[in-house]
Amino acid sequence: MTAARPLLILKTGSTHDHIRARLGDFEDWIGAGLRQGGATEVITHHAREGHLPAPPDTLAGVVITGSHSMVSDREAWSEALVPWLRQAVEAGTPVLGICYGHQLLAHALGAQVGHHPDGVEIGTVDVALHASAHDDPLLGHLPSRFAAQAVHWQSVHTLPPGAVLLAGNAHEPHHAYRVGDRAWGVQFHPEFSHEALRAYLDGLGPTLAREGVDAAHISASLQPTPEAASVLPRFAQLALS
Repeated sequence: MTAARPLLILKTGSTHDHIRARLGDFEDWIGAGLRQGGATEVITHHAREGHLPAPPDTLAGVVITGSHSMVSDREAWSEALVPWLRQAVEAGTPVLGICYGHQLLAHALGAQVGHHPDGVEIGTVDVALHASAHDDPLLGHLPSRFAAQAVHWQSVHTLPPGAVLLAGNAHEPHHAYRVGDRAWGVQFHPEFSHEALRAYLDGLGPTLAREGVDAAHISASLQPTPEAASVLPRFAQLALS
């Protein structure tokens, strides 16, 4: 009998220490969502340690986490993942990139990534599906408009060649895309609770104020985002099917 292949969380960063001590880290939040979709074997690879994950064809699927780093800084550990991610997509391994992961996957596949010209997008935001998403295996179950948690300074400026644009909003036109049949990037955070984003806002007040953004006002308007959160269990179901 062939052993079941694991789902891999490709960890590209960590949350702040004070958030991790109270709420856990990115892989905890992502792992919880994957397990809601039936995943029983979820492993984490710490990409910043400088060695590559297992070959993509030994995995049921891959989720690339967010990070406080910037893709455009081209850090060595991050650039080392580029050929591995290309290999994963070419092999048909299901891939889901979240925030930094969304941008890194796009960069690996030939897109342009950099700072958003309008600055940060943070808070519970509205995301709208395009018609192309209505039959998408990952996002097609979502309503045409849904709320999602977001926090990012960088953005995918141009999509990878051949990518299908799935969702966006007025600030961020490239909130979700698909490449081929089994690789997706989402700029929003399906793994973030509103409590986690509130903890970020509590620490980002001075930084956001310099950009003319009122952290307290955004914090007061945060809300749960169950539709966005459903993306992770849905990805697990697709990867394991």
